[in-house]
Amino acid sequence: MKDSQLAENFAFFATCPKDIEALLAQELEELGALITKTTVAGVHFQSGLAVAYRVCLWSRLANRLVLCLAREEGIERPEALKARVQGIRWATHLPRDATLSVDFHGQSAHIRHTRFGAQTVKDGVVDALREAGRERPDVDIRQPDLRLYAHLHRGRLILGIDLSGDSLHRRGYRQELGHAPLKENLAAALLVRAGWPARAKSGEALVDPLCGAGTLVIEAALMAADIAPNLSRQRFGFHGWMGHEETLWQEIKREAQARASIGRKRCQARLYGFDHSPQAIAAARANAMRAGIPALMEFQGGALAQLKRPRALGDDTTGLLLTNPPYGERLGELPELVALYATLGQVARREFPGWRLGILTGNPELGHRTGLRAVKQYAFKNGPLDTKLLLMDLPTTEGDQAAANIEPVSPGRSPGAQMFANRLEKNRKRLKGWLKRSGESCYRLYDADMPEYALAIDVYGERVHVQEYAPPRSVDANHAQRRLLDALGVIPEVLGISPEHVYVKQRERQSGKAQYQKRGASGERFQVSEGPAHFWVNLQDYLDTGLFLDHRPVRRLLAELAPDTRFLNLFCYTGTATVQAALGREGRGGARESVSVDLSNTYLDWARDNFVLNGLELRRHRLVRDDCLTWLESAAGEFDLIFLDPPTFSNSKRMRDTLDIQRDHGRLVRLAMARLAPGGTLVFSNNQRRFALDSALVGEFAVENISSRTFDPDFKRRGDLHHCFLIRHREAS
Repeated sequence: MKDSQLAENFAFFATCPKDIEALLAQELEELGALITKTTVAGVHFQSGLAVAYRVCLWSRLANRLVLCLAREEGIERPEALKARVQGIRWATHLPRDATLSVDFHGQSAHIRHTRFGAQTVKDGVVDALREAGRERPDVDIRQPDLRLYAHLHRGRLILGIDLSGDSLHRRGYRQELGHAPLKENLAAALLVRAGWPARAKSGEALVDPLCGAGTLVIEAALMAADIAPNLSRQRFGFHGWMGHEETLWQEIKREAQARASIGRKRCQARLYGFDHSPQAIAAARANAMRAGIPALMEFQGGALAQLKRPRALGDDTTGLLLTNPPYGERLGELPELVALYATLGQVARREFPGWRLGILTGNPELGHRTGLRAVKQYAFKNGPLDTKLLLMDLPTTEGDQAAANIEPVSPGRSPGAQMFANRLEKNRKRLKGWLKRSGESCYRLYDADMPEYALAIDVYGERVHVQEYAPPRSVDANHAQRRLLDALGVIPEVLGISPEHVYVKQRERQSGKAQYQKRGASGERFQVSEGPAHFWVNLQDYLDTGLFLDHRPVRRLLAELAPDTRFLNLFCYTGTATVQAALGREGRGGARESVSVDLSNTYLDWARDNFVLNGLELRRHRLVRDDCLTWLESAAGEFDLIFLDPPTFSNSKRMRDTLDIQRDHGRLVRLAMARLAPGGTLVFSNNQRRFALDSALVGEFAVENISSRTFDPDFKRRGDLHHCFLIRHREAS
């Protein structure tokens, strides 16, 4: 039986990450396989056992190698699946007393769960072994002697023995992980697409300027030294298979060991990894040591902007600059990444002229921030993320560019970005005098002044809060993304701040309690000042920051009206209006007592911190958690000054009813006026753009629309951003 196996052609299925199937097929052919079919995330082929061993040892791209025992159509029901499994002579594959596990992938209309599918396959194996007079095997899902593979899709079943055991991408050296590391076989695929194998044979260099745990550099070194990627692995899946031929395996392994020994000595390629993180560099060095090739590469720490061409690389050295920078899956990461990609492009052009630059990114628009044009693009799946490998030829001297008729792409601002920068400068100049007189450090600099750049930009001291208005469906998403990145590249330059102090969110039409929902967990807050008051703001974790800047004049008005009053703040948010009312104007004092009502524990806790920050006595300035409508209906006592600033809409589950300010403001105002003392003032404000005051209220109370007087210069161009009214009881005639 063993002799016949050496010459026998088996059917195999090699799995791989999506988008590298063609590369895997080419690699398998080079290893001696006869390709029969390429499918999504895998390649079917035929070969003898020797080629299968070489695939397990040498494949840099495969995940698993499956010896196919059945390929069947029309498998939908568990009974059919079990019967097909039971028809295989498992006693010729599974040794006695060996443990077993089943990896089941896919589903059908009747087999909807992978655990059920795996159980069905296992039951078929057990029944077949019993029929052959064998005992039931034990199951070991962690370290089985034999691992079975089953894939069911649209009634098509692939069933076989996993000859690889652990996934082949696990080379064994990568125990130290950096941030968002690449899998080894994806790193190898990038190197192949970037042409590294041919460059390595020519003795060229490879540099990863953002190397993390060093996976790209280590895989490149294994290629350059002709070292089989799984040479150090002690056990494969085929070691638990009865058809395994140990003599043949040892012969193939000795051949690989000899090639590795020669390859280490002959390797002329020079490999370098750089990273700003000391932890990443330490991890990379430890991984290189475990890979057994630390002498073939060098890892150095340092910031990207200060990266210099390694001294060992002469001016005539050419090579590959290949890296996997962060992609910016979260919107808030983009400001730093725009600067990172721009810096990467600048460093690449300065230090590595004439080289090829390869960038794997999930955001191709970020790739354009390098100021370089991609000559080739390849799609890859990095886990669940769609990514692209952008290959760019770095220009040499200006003379060489002219001779080759190459037009370098300028890393400077696009025309649109320059217009946006000009507008920011214009707005800064317009507000400069007012800011100097008022002393305000928190203000709106820009609010969709240019329709193409639909952003609201607020300055909070040395930090900037950017809100992107969600573009309409008529606007191409790629164009919107490009303009956003343009803006994020310009803002730090114009304002002279670090990109890490720019915070980005997308502002959409909100429903109900959206403003109360946490969007992050950084807990990063800092203090800002407004007149005599100090407030905590958080630019990262919530849609709103804790301070409504457009209401600054309203808070000043409350401070002017507040001395020696009983103050009520309804829908108090973070209590900023109460703080200003309690502090009052200089020399006149503020409200002698106050009640602030809100439904959100989050914002009441925030308000309490603001009270403590400003030295307010909590026994005189009370915080109440309640639905404001409910509280007003049952409240006792009167207040001399009331601030009513409800949301436009709310459907919080904790409220008794939904709130629509246009529909419900009459009821709210009347309930508040019932608590207003004679001679007192209700300040009613809301942010409903098309708000119209109930005309009946004008007949019942003395109403003064002061909206136009409640906008400072930074909000003058958005006169409908809020509406504000002073409402008082009419004097008895």
